[in-house]
Amino acid sequence: EALPNITPHTMRHTFCTRLAQAGMNPKDLQYIMGHSNITMTLNYYAHADYASAKAAMDKLAA
Repeated sequence: EALPNITPHTMRHTFCTRLAQAGMNPKDLQYIMGHSNITMTLNYYAHADYASAKAAMDKLAA
């Protein structure tokens, strides 16, 4: 079975998403990613998914 096509760009997205999911301050994440605008960091690199959204909602219910 062939390996998936993983590029450095894919790894950059994964890195940013994981740090955001871990609760890193968005401004710190922006700095680490080297973005001049927080919009780039949050709209294009920090991806949400069902599991992270559910975990956030579960915290509210507790």
